[in-house]
Amino acid sequence: MSASNTEQPIAATEFMAADDFTLPAGFELIAADPELGPRILTSLARIEERLGEAITQTDKLADVASRHLLLAGGKRVRPLLTLLAAAVDGQINDEVTEAAVVVELTHLATLYHDDVMDEAPKRRGVDTAQTIWGNSVAILTGDLIFSRASLLVSELGTRPMKIQAQTFERLVLGQLYETTGPREHQDILDHYIAVIEGKTGSLIAAAGEYGSLLSGASEETVQIMARYGELVGVAFQLADDVIDIVSDGASSGKTQGTDLREGVPTLPTILLNRAAEAGDESARQVQTLIEADLSSDDALAAAVSALAAHPVTQEAWQIAYDWADRAIAAIAPLPDSTAKAALESFAHAVVHREG
Repeated sequence: MSASNTEQPIAATEFMAADDFTLPAGFELIAADPELGPRILTSLARIEERLGEAITQTDKLADVASRHLLLAGGKRVRPLLTLLAAAVDGQINDEVTEAAVVVELTHLATLYHDDVMDEAPKRRGVDTAQTIWGNSVAILTGDLIFSRASLLVSELGTRPMKIQAQTFERLVLGQLYETTGPREHQDILDHYIAVIEGKTGSLIAAAGEYGSLLSGASEETVQIMARYGELVGVAFQLADDVIDIVSDGASSGKTQGTDLREGVPTLPTILLNRAAEAGDESARQVQTLIEADLSSDDALAAAVSALAAHPVTQEAWQIAYDWADRAIAAIAPLPDSTAKAALESFAHAVVHREG
């Protein structure tokens, strides 16, 4: 660990201003709305400022390590969903903005922990924290960020505190389920969905619940937005599984077949194994390629190509589409608005993307 890693100065100007934001795919409708667009972009800029303030530590190492992934960027999808949840049946206010900060801090903290457990070398185009400072510092940095999120949410009231506690529990359980694997006689796909609901769906659900609750929306809207977040979060992760197989790498920014090489169970491989167990000979042939030594690029490319061409990959897409459709159906009772249309568009976009 070099001195430059622990003493790197952080300038406030390194955080994004309103004009710097590029809305993620599916949210283009917001920019075209003359009222909602500027309000969202201004709020996102304020959230970025608050993230920098909230994450500040007096200890030099803690400060630099905490800012490491924040400064690496990110799409800020969860804060944006928090704002849109507020806009569908209420108003974006200071409490909503603060809740959006809480959601992003919580997400950020999970990345530090996930990267340690996954032994990931890169995140957002930079070296992961544990490759720079080691596992202990990375884990403790994640804990510090969690603590800041908890401190902020404590000022928002009892119910937001309960949402945060329940979300944290689900995040941990999702990771635990992934670590321990399916219970005896548990269906592997059911187990996998439970992992995703905990690790991904729970926090996006919290974004929807926070935004609508703190905006003054009706209880019906709060429940609708929590449900939407859960469903769209699962759709997003399921689509990611397929993208790992079918993307060309250059357009997605992902290394094609990473999950296959690392032996990580994903929706396509789960469906392939199920097909093989049911007697599908073509699935067994693909299985043989996947279970071989994939350390060479040629072997990996052959396995990826075979899996992408097998019908289970299209089946996996369809499952992701179904979850996205359920998310869109969940918000059908909400009044028509630009915010609602953007949420519908986003749910569609998460399963119709290259990366």
